[in-house]
Amino acid sequence: MMKVTTILITAACLAGSFSLYADAVSDQEEAASSTGAYSVAGALRLPENVTKRDVYGMNVGWKLFKGEKEPEEAASPDVDDSSWESVNLPNGIELLPEEASGCSNYQGPVWYRKTFIPPSRLEGRRNTLYFEGIMGKSEVWVNGEKAAEHFGGYLPVIVNLDKWLKPGQKNVIAVKADNSNDASYPPGKPQEGLDFSYFGGIYRDVYLISTGPVYITDPNEAGTVAGGGVFFRTEFLDPRTRKGKVGVKVQVANQTDKERKVRVQAVMTDPKGVDPAGETVPLTIPPHSTGEVDIPLVLSNVKPWSPDNPDLYTLSVEVWDAAGGDHSKNPAHLLDNRSIRVGVRTVEITEKGLVLNGSLFPEKLIGGNRHQDFARLGNAVPNNLQWQDAVKLRKAGMRVIRSAHYPQDPAFMDACDRLGLFVIVATPGWQFWGSGPFADRVYDDIRQMVRRDRNHPSVMMWEPILNETHYPADFAKKARDLVHEEYPYKGCYTACDAVAQGSQHYEVLYAHPVTGDKHWSIKERKNSKPYFTREFGDNVDTWSAHNSTSRVARHWGEAPMMVQALHYLKTSFPYTTYDTLNAAPAYHFGGCLWHPFDHQRGYHPDPFYGGILDAFRQPKTSYYAFMSQRPQKTRNGLGSGPVVHIANECTPFSPEDVTVFSNCDSVRLSVNGGPPVEKRVASCPGGLKRVPVVFPKAWDFMENKKLARAGKEGAVKLVAEGLIGGKVVTRHEVRPARRAEKIRLTLDREDGVDLYANGSDVFAVVAEVTDGRGTVKRLNDEEIVFSVEGPAELLTDSPDGTLTQSVKWGSAPALVRLGATPGTVTVRASVKHPGSQKPVSGVIRFDTKAPGLKMLFTEDAAGSAKKVAGTPSSSEAPASEREKSLQMELEKVRHELNRLRNEKVSAQQTHFE
Repeated sequence: MMKVTTILITAACLAGSFSLYADAVSDQEEAASSTGAYSVAGALRLPENVTKRDVYGMNVGWKLFKGEKEPEEAASPDVDDSSWESVNLPNGIELLPEEASGCSNYQGPVWYRKTFIPPSRLEGRRNTLYFEGIMGKSEVWVNGEKAAEHFGGYLPVIVNLDKWLKPGQKNVIAVKADNSNDASYPPGKPQEGLDFSYFGGIYRDVYLISTGPVYITDPNEAGTVAGGGVFFRTEFLDPRTRKGKVGVKVQVANQTDKERKVRVQAVMTDPKGVDPAGETVPLTIPPHSTGEVDIPLVLSNVKPWSPDNPDLYTLSVEVWDAAGGDHSKNPAHLLDNRSIRVGVRTVEITEKGLVLNGSLFPEKLIGGNRHQDFARLGNAVPNNLQWQDAVKLRKAGMRVIRSAHYPQDPAFMDACDRLGLFVIVATPGWQFWGSGPFADRVYDDIRQMVRRDRNHPSVMMWEPILNETHYPADFAKKARDLVHEEYPYKGCYTACDAVAQGSQHYEVLYAHPVTGDKHWSIKERKNSKPYFTREFGDNVDTWSAHNSTSRVARHWGEAPMMVQALHYLKTSFPYTTYDTLNAAPAYHFGGCLWHPFDHQRGYHPDPFYGGILDAFRQPKTSYYAFMSQRPQKTRNGLGSGPVVHIANECTPFSPEDVTVFSNCDSVRLSVNGGPPVEKRVASCPGGLKRVPVVFPKAWDFMENKKLARAGKEGAVKLVAEGLIGGKVVTRHEVRPARRAEKIRLTLDREDGVDLYANGSDVFAVVAEVTDGRGTVKRLNDEEIVFSVEGPAELLTDSPDGTLTQSVKWGSAPALVRLGATPGTVTVRASVKHPGSQKPVSGVIRFDTKAPGLKMLFTEDAAGSAKKVAGTPSSSEAPASEREKSLQMELEKVRHELNRLRNEKVSAQQTHFE
């Protein structure tokens, strides 16, 4: 590294320089609470008036061909691709069935093509194509010439376009992606024997990034050990004095023919965008070379990052032309700049437990594993759903996510930073060791995952070993050493199974706690090391049959879901559960549930049903069981706060005993308006914090019948109140569902997740069959037909653009992809077989907004643009909005008349009963 002299910036100079970025930081802070804070290649998107980089979204307007083709038939600019399918990215090749396990997905080669015209201003600049992920082995062709190839589906593919790009003219990018079995790169295992699915396609975002010839490098492209791009780390933190010291290593490239003298400036602002701290150092870079500086910053009034207070700083790094004189006054001399979100925090994992920011973490760190697939989409999960997954997991009270079994999408990592979720980053692999180039490709994956994710404050430790794999004797140590080579600073921890060979080299060992199943638990502690449970809760009879008390499809109903929920909290037999993890010794500092979401698998015909949410992210009873274990005092707005949930739907088949999940001091339950019964929320000494509260024989279907017959249907209800300190702080009410009257539509949109018209984002619209009061009719088997109007499309295989879904446990979800044009989206839902006595149709409308990211695509290349721009999804001539409103009003009037007729029928039946 080049030795540099540090120049401390005076307060006046710093304030003047920083003024260029005040508006940018303000905009970033405003966006930080929403999905507008998605990073691009590890950095924030800056407003055009202050950035020296151009970033373009490349997701819209691709053509897809499924099958093998020779390059001249697919990559040549002159190929006629008009018959190819029009798609936007992320794309997973196909729309999957709801249950896509058992290798029912496509496996093999596909070709993508994108035609676009880059702006003329990109001439003479450095232009790269940044793929966040292409599944399998891939080739990238630019204007008919092969520009790159890559092996592996979970880390970036970066292509320098300078040799081939033609600004101002038509350009064609062609990508061959092949997700078929291949043992030469990780994970390597044939999909027929894999516990998850590869799926396929260009399934993450793609960007075109343009810089000047003097620029801050990208760590994954640079290939520099412990370097490249911007490398941030916390050197020192004293929570008592609120003082801290951080380091900012920056690599700058000079692509010109002359030596360049520059100044590299690093400026940090606190979570409110104030109190800037910064320094500037000089750097001389030879022609066609790189230079590196390491800038120390001293901070005061530090706001440390933690799960309950995930405060993020903005770190802005700028490269100025030293020949330009006083760079604080002339923005024209700015050569390149990047801004990233960072957290100031220290982590120590010791035999006493997790020490965060100098203090022992007061609770066990409990969370879940995460596979990335979503119902119907496979792995092609857009940024908004990545963000929503993190929100839902955090709301459940989880504080840590293990990335099973590969690096996660960058948007998910951004969300973990923002929401306070620790992450264990794992290298791609599961029960397989290959020959030939396999080992070298594993080692490269390890380096690349550290380079990509090293700046995230959420990253707690690294898992470089291949999960559940019998690897060569020298692999474990080399994998661990590679992580420490790439992250040679304090706070770098690696994890490995305690029973695996080479585990002695690792700082953290995986095992089940001594309080759990004695067959699987720790037999003998090794070298006083800390332990963590990488997967807990799953309980199968055999690994072939997979019958389980923990694997429950949501639509199987109350009784199975209750069994799952209670199993995860505390079992009557020795097993690793929430209870046994809490009861574990201090050196065993936490564990991750396997698995919070239902997901698809290659080697078994059944999906994994063990999620606390299903594949559409609809909650099961166990979701509320997890919420009952979170802190009762509201902290950062997520993952904490009072909870009370009645786990009883008041159906004719619901249990008489009513179970309530709560994290309050006590629960008060009233039945049918009667006097409330209050019970304390108990805890297991040293174990489960909040035991579910059971009220015996609180639900009586015959009492319901008696009151209903007496005209007192409205009196039948269960009301639970959660009390803290003797005061009611939360409430939940459940009623039995009556006659199915209407369809209610709900947009599954978490707070802070925006509706961007970017051609990529997907939202679930959930239809529920309800009675007149809005109570969900769980026991209902209607089929619902969805249609959409406006700048969006339903994800459906139906030629007319509609979607038919069966109601399961009261609901039917549909996926809607937003178009590339802002506007009003209308979703309608009706029963498939209409009739005068059927539930009234439902409708929901919402507005989308411009994404704020420039997108490159041509209308003729984006054949789907017309589709996503808003044509009605119906083969019939579209009715006017007024006509549709009148039709719905008429349907309601007819329904009311029929309800009155039904009352007469009911009275007559009662008379002759």
